[in-house]
Amino acid sequence: MDGNHDLELILRSRTPIVIIESQDESRMLELLQTIAMRRASTNYIPLFRWTITDGLQRLDISLEPQSLNSDPTDVLKHIRAVTKPGLYVLLDIHPFLEDPVNIRLLKDICVKFRDVERQIVLLSHKVTVPNELQGFCARFDMALPTENERSQIIKKVVIDYDRDHPGSNVQIDPKAHKLLVQNLAGISFSDTMRLARNAIYVDGAISKSDLPQVMQAKYELLSRGGSLHFEYDTASFGDVGGMNRLKTWLTQRRAPFRGDESAAHLDTPKGILLLGVQGCGKSLLAKATAAIFGVPLLRLDFAAIYDKYHGETERKLRESLKTADVMAPCVLWIDEIEKGIAGRGGETGTTQRVLGTFLTWLAEKKSRVFVVATANDISTLPPELVRKGRFDEIFFVDLPAEDVRASILAIHLSARNQSLGNFDISGLAKAMHGFSGAEIEQAVVAALYAAHAGKKALTSEHIAAEIEQTRPLSVVMDERISHLRTWAASRTVPCD
Repeated sequence: MDGNHDLELILRSRTPIVIIESQDESRMLELLQTIAMRRASTNYIPLFRWTITDGLQRLDISLEPQSLNSDPTDVLKHIRAVTKPGLYVLLDIHPFLEDPVNIRLLKDICVKFRDVERQIVLLSHKVTVPNELQGFCARFDMALPTENERSQIIKKVVIDYDRDHPGSNVQIDPKAHKLLVQNLAGISFSDTMRLARNAIYVDGAISKSDLPQVMQAKYELLSRGGSLHFEYDTASFGDVGGMNRLKTWLTQRRAPFRGDESAAHLDTPKGILLLGVQGCGKSLLAKATAAIFGVPLLRLDFAAIYDKYHGETERKLRESLKTADVMAPCVLWIDEIEKGIAGRGGETGTTQRVLGTFLTWLAEKKSRVFVVATANDISTLPPELVRKGRFDEIFFVDLPAEDVRASILAIHLSARNQSLGNFDISGLAKAMHGFSGAEIEQAVVAALYAAHAGKKALTSEHIAAEIEQTRPLSVVMDERISHLRTWAASRTVPCD
């Protein structure tokens, strides 16, 4: 829809008060000026802008502001006293709408609108209208830039750069340009312009290296609640030992998730639920999923969502999920999901509303948000969350087999600049029977401390000593882990 046309229709509907909630103040004023100029040939109505700092100023012709009308009550009295039609845009007057005098003044203007067409536009980031005025109001929501409009904004920035830097033209990678247009979706015109300028003016080019910075800046614009976090560091699958079946599964779904033309006939994947033993790499897999898809990783913190005030928890969740939609394509990582949906004292009303909100979003989302939810205990999750259709697949992350333990050990030794030829990788992996990936890493870390204390190079003996002293979780919590592995054997897909 054309936002310009829609706003003009609302203004022509003769509604006394039009409410516009927008951070893009300058663009909205430009839009209103364009409409005023277009209407001048048929039904000329002067356009005024009011701010508490400058007072009232006429915009359709060049006049100085009237600072004597800077007080909200004074400007409303002035508008009520005017006997000619006019369009008055009141900027950030929302804090004063609770004043009974201002409410009455606005109501007087609305009641007499048929006699004198004094139309008021309340423009601010958020406007709460008193009940007395609800019947006189209409709301306008400015559509965000379309794909074509985002492309035109980038084109304008390119022209501006070439003008500001004579003799040098912006170098454009066509694939990066297409991705930039996609990644700028979901933000206002002014923010789109600003992020495009940031990307182009840094190096005079549109390249793939610009995209991570654009997505980070976009996330910082959108995230306000503190429950959704942008994960700057993602892992590659080279950092993950084993998990070959899951690696293959994700690789097969990379093209359809990214919207590649070669996979246009395939359904977009929704997400996976990772169930497994603690410390076996579920969090690392979430990070690696974002890396293999080549998209940003967002982490949803359920603990930060819960609020003591009624309705606030659901609102925070909706806002977080909306931000994830706008950040698409992305991976949304929900760590230990059972603690947010089923782990807060049983079947409380808030928990059920949170579950309902989340399930509705899962079922209705059209955006390319791939959900990776991790859980340590699936028995506490409600059946409606784990049934087929919510997630594409439920994978089980088991304790690593001997060959996988050897791979994990090699990864951690290499990450700490140790020559693998100096170690008995096979023997150490065999001795680590029942160890999780996290426990293998900690054995290497502890052995390095021991070697450093003795002023010696790290050896297999240092690691073997740490293995001997460690009681892995599979031993400490044998009954619980055995039950989990037995349950998952016939109900989930193993990652290896």
